[in-house]
Amino acid sequence: MTESAELADRALDSLAALLSAAVADAIRAARGFAGGAYLRSSTPGLLRLAVLAGLPGKLFRPWWRMHVDRPFPVADAHRLGVEVLLTDPTETMRRYPQLAAGLPFQFGSLYVPVVGDSTPFGVLTVLRPPASDATEVLPDRDRMTAVAQELGAALAALDKDGSGVLWDGEPMCTRPPAEGPSSRCAGGFTWDPADGTIMADDALWALLGTSREGFAGTPEALARAVTREDPRPLMAALRETAAGRPPPHPLPMHTADGGLRLLELWTSGAGPAPPYRVSGVVVDPGPAAAAECAADLLPEGVFAVDRLGMITYANPRAAELLGRPRTELLGRPLWEAVPWLDRPTYEDHLRGALISADPVQFQVRRPRGNGGELPLRRAGGAWLTLSLYPGPGGLTCKIVSLGRVADTPEAVPFDAGEAVGEAEVDEPLTGFSTTPPQYRPIVLAIALTEAVTARQVSEVVMRELLPAFGGRRLAIYLLQDRRLYLAWETGFPQGFLAPFDGVGLDAKLPGVEALTGGRPLFFESMQQLAADYPGIPLDALVGARAFLPLIASGRPVGSCILGFDRSRGFSTEERTVLTALAGLIAQALERARRYDNEAALARGLQEALLPHRLSAHPLVKTAGRYLPGTLGMDVGGDWYDVVEAGDGLALVIGDVQGHGVQAAATMGQLRSAVRAFALGDHSPDEVMSGTNRLLIDLDPGQFASCCYIRVDPVTGVARAARAGHPQPLLRHPDGRTEVLDLPGGVVLGVDPQARYPVTDLHLEPDAVLALYTDGLVECPGTDIDEGVEALRATLSRAGAPGSPSLSRAADLLTAEARQATERPDDIALLLTKRQSPHGGHR
Repeated sequence: MTESAELADRALDSLAALLSAAVADAIRAARGFAGGAYLRSSTPGLLRLAVLAGLPGKLFRPWWRMHVDRPFPVADAHRLGVEVLLTDPTETMRRYPQLAAGLPFQFGSLYVPVVGDSTPFGVLTVLRPPASDATEVLPDRDRMTAVAQELGAALAALDKDGSGVLWDGEPMCTRPPAEGPSSRCAGGFTWDPADGTIMADDALWALLGTSREGFAGTPEALARAVTREDPRPLMAALRETAAGRPPPHPLPMHTADGGLRLLELWTSGAGPAPPYRVSGVVVDPGPAAAAECAADLLPEGVFAVDRLGMITYANPRAAELLGRPRTELLGRPLWEAVPWLDRPTYEDHLRGALISADPVQFQVRRPRGNGGELPLRRAGGAWLTLSLYPGPGGLTCKIVSLGRVADTPEAVPFDAGEAVGEAEVDEPLTGFSTTPPQYRPIVLAIALTEAVTARQVSEVVMRELLPAFGGRRLAIYLLQDRRLYLAWETGFPQGFLAPFDGVGLDAKLPGVEALTGGRPLFFESMQQLAADYPGIPLDALVGARAFLPLIASGRPVGSCILGFDRSRGFSTEERTVLTALAGLIAQALERARRYDNEAALARGLQEALLPHRLSAHPLVKTAGRYLPGTLGMDVGGDWYDVVEAGDGLALVIGDVQGHGVQAAATMGQLRSAVRAFALGDHSPDEVMSGTNRLLIDLDPGQFASCCYIRVDPVTGVARAARAGHPQPLLRHPDGRTEVLDLPGGVVLGVDPQARYPVTDLHLEPDAVLALYTDGLVECPGTDIDEGVEALRATLSRAGAPGSPSLSRAADLLTAEARQATERPDDIALLLTKRQSPHGGHR
């Protein structure tokens, strides 16, 4: 191994040790039963689960990766820099329905961002029992926040050293922090690789049947004393732990009389680099315990699984029903010891039992044979009832036989994982692929509710549906004027689908006939597709295809093509689920089509209502900007205007609550009302009061904020009135920029008796007045005052010597907002600069 590779390994070991300790501290701080640490990866925008404590990593594989733009609490905590507290399942479903659909169990959770030196590194998360009220969790959250702050500082120090705080591998699975001393017979030790010595407690000597004086004090002697088998695996585990890579599970060790001992290892007192000191505990879980002696005699099968999924006890009847000798069960993960339990449907029940306090009961089928070596769909077997009883240390499981079952495929629950091996499927970004079949339409439906355009619907299908069934190709065609037009494609060779774009409904193509016939077409191989449609161009020699009709409420919408890289069958259950999911996709696309039409109408309405030309005066320059929000209908109720008022100009800016056509229509009515009052040369308070009463009389169910300033261009005298609107900014000629403090009244449309006080101002020549709506200064997770201060600082720089024109200054003030991919609110900005009556124009 090269020196650079060794340094990289040491850095990764130090990072793993740091994260593991922080997760354990977070679990203790938040009184949780499991937790984890997500860390940024080398892939931009992708977080990876680096540490998972108290839960089996295999069962939670769907959550190993998380994109920061996904609607999940981990992503929000990292992207927005805010803490997320979910007290119970109801709160989880309300705020994060996709998470609740993937993990529909009784638990609460906490998510705290890990930030160091203003750099977001990741997120600490803890699962805990549900709470009835958020106030009882707040102290736990505060303690967990302190842990996250310490971790952030440590990660920042690693980052400065050039170690690189990134995680690109699989998560390291660790045990949760112990709540107290074990009730079983156990002894502990510490090995210091620096001098090769071992320190042990008296309990270990008693457990090993030796004395302190008779022990050589070396790791080799410890290995020979703990196990009568080959000591080399234990020595290798000690060396790996000293390098910062402790085993994820306790190691089973067999004594000379056939008894079982469990050895758990971890690093302790970790220094800046390996080798680290190694601590360990040897546990004797054997049949000497009275409870287990009694359980050995029970006629029912009983076995125990710890929080990492390892079998720690099994009575003879359980071994018989599971089809494995006890020696092959103890000390092994459940799904390795009993491979026929390694199915998504069963895993969902295990997840529920491990993160919920409620018992779980379900039926499983043991295949014929001793251990399930026959494929499940081709083997008869016995039905078993498996009951799981959660406890602090894991699960106590009872297993009872229900008798034999027939050799029929129909007797086996649907499982997409059987048809597609794990190696064929990318790691999914959500729990969809391992969600039980009955939940899959729910998960996809929830994801589709957030998609409002045809492109967003297609992205959801690509992200959620393809990985679940192992697909690699996707094409979506939409019907228009009796022709199918390609709306989205991924995975197909470049240009392959171009000849099929715009085909008529009379074409003999599988995608067309699936839609016109109203039934999906499944081809298990490309040879089958070529045989049914002779002469059709093929994009690959091997693979499978599914052509799904997209029909919403009886109306044809389009066709969806799913492509697979290898031949595969489609079970009856798979065909049923895919057909149902196609209906959901069709409804989402139909909704997106209506959205596009309504959005075009709303944008047209808004463009018609916003001013195309501002009233001008030789001594006053103005510049306005409007940016629509990027969510929802992309239109809202923000507006600005400049109106001739007597011998002066009226500067107006306003913000109607809400978005969409209704907000735009209300905005148009208010803009017309303000213009009418201004043209009548009413005072600012009269303009505000009159507009307020008009909005109340119209009763649109909305309110609005507004700021109205009447300026005399010659003298610079200005009179201002404000109705619940953000305070204006004023940049003086010398560059000093301040936030004005204008007294104001309540927002328009609330109180018919509201009063709006008037404030007198003076605008010096070359002074710039900035009016804006809150969308320009609000950012989720930060105080609005911080946004106002940032805008004030930018305006001050824009007024420095050699500064750009007023129009360029407006572009500068809105530059960051223009680059943002997510603008939850629309933005309006109006800049006004008074010219000197004798100095000409600048």
